[in-house]
Amino acid sequence: MPKKLKSILLLLIIVFLPGFGLKCESQEVKKAMKPITLTYWRVWDGPDAFADIIAEYKKIHPNINIEYKKLRYEEYEKELLDAWAEDRGPDMFSIHNTWVKRYQNKIEPMPAQITMAYPIVQGTMKKEVIAEVRTVNSPNLKEIKDSFVDAVYNDIVIKVADDATKEIKERVFGFPLAVDTLAMYYNKDLFNNAGITEPPEYWNREFQQNVKKLTRQNTKGQIIQSGAALGGSKNIERFSDILSALMMQNGSVMMSDGGYVMFHQIPPAFSGQTYNPGLEALRFYCDFANPAKEVYSWNSGMDDSLEMFAQGKLAIMFAYAYHLPQIRAIAPKLNFSVAKLPQIEGDQQKINFANYWVETVSKKSEYSSEAWDFLQFISKAEQVKSYLDKTKKPTALRSLIDEQIHDEDIGVFAGQILTAKSWYRGADSSAAELIMGEMIDNVVGGQDIIEDIIITGARQVQQTIQK
Repeated sequence: MPKKLKSILLLLIIVFLPGFGLKCESQEVKKAMKPITLTYWRVWDGPDAFADIIAEYKKIHPNINIEYKKLRYEEYEKELLDAWAEDRGPDMFSIHNTWVKRYQNKIEPMPAQITMAYPIVQGTMKKEVIAEVRTVNSPNLKEIKDSFVDAVYNDIVIKVADDATKEIKERVFGFPLAVDTLAMYYNKDLFNNAGITEPPEYWNREFQQNVKKLTRQNTKGQIIQSGAALGGSKNIERFSDILSALMMQNGSVMMSDGGYVMFHQIPPAFSGQTYNPGLEALRFYCDFANPAKEVYSWNSGMDDSLEMFAQGKLAIMFAYAYHLPQIRAIAPKLNFSVAKLPQIEGDQQKINFANYWVETVSKKSEYSSEAWDFLQFISKAEQVKSYLDKTKKPTALRSLIDEQIHDEDIGVFAGQILTAKSWYRGADSSAAELIMGEMIDNVVGGQDIIEDIIITGARQVQQTIQK
């Protein structure tokens, strides 16, 4: 065949093949459109919470399949570590906000840009789908700070050295979908019987008198009805969070910017004074388990605070939004309500306590860019609303707070998010909680003077930071 004729035939093939629905795509596009599966491990929420979100994502990226797995909290960390050791770990996983720095070397930080393939429909009479490769910028630090409530930024943004230049940069290590806050649950029937019309707003004399009115003892001096679950450790839900909130409200600096535990010291704001806010908060908390005090309402021999509240034997319990369905499941007829966490009277600055989980990407993921693209997608307001509506959790996004404030169930928790704070508890947050529990037990048991107890506790927590 003459060369000229071959050239004409080749030209006809190039011109007319697309008309038969065929497209010659680049290697970059073929690679980007390759079918992949991303595994996603979490606790607490079942697959239904993400079903609609995953379906929406697949409309944009039909080549990406999301495999969702819910694990039990008790087994979660061990499963993660075992899976990574055997190279079968998830691409995306969820960690508590106090675990982020502990898992830092196992997380792939968010990239500045993500390149993905997007299916595009072309044509009017004869429609065809082609793939278009786009590079999209990830949210910058200002956008993250403006989008999420303040409690989030310090947990998810960490300063790290760049692998190539060794320059210190702030990198994003995850996104939360919700932020829970500590609030006050109270039994309305017990309040009514005691003649108390409203829940207390402050940790003042009125609060203490209410606890006294709400606490009942039998002839043997045993507590048969508790006014408030305060003063204990192991049998009080989230005791370390309650104590932390009291310390922070009272003016204690839990940790310095340099990573030093400070809750045992008089902070610079109290310069020239002998008042130690952390120590006094610890004393206030422990007084409720001291039989010699008017506010005595708790001891180590009592049942778990959640169980007692559900049984109608506890008037005030401090807990989170996630406790709400648990209480209703145990005691569907219990007459209770939720109020804001009490504050320090006369203090203009409100301080609440944040508790939440962060969604992130494994450093071992083969598809870290795609995984980050999915996490950025699910953390947008449109998708977050779908998740929050199904899980009944308070939002982490500032833009959704106003919508939740009037919600009958989570309005109180959502209303506290803007003033909620947390603090880093070292390489082992569980160990730090146990240390705070030992501090409480030692004060209540009179094991040592309170000054020495809090100093010892702070030093022990500091060891987990250094570790």
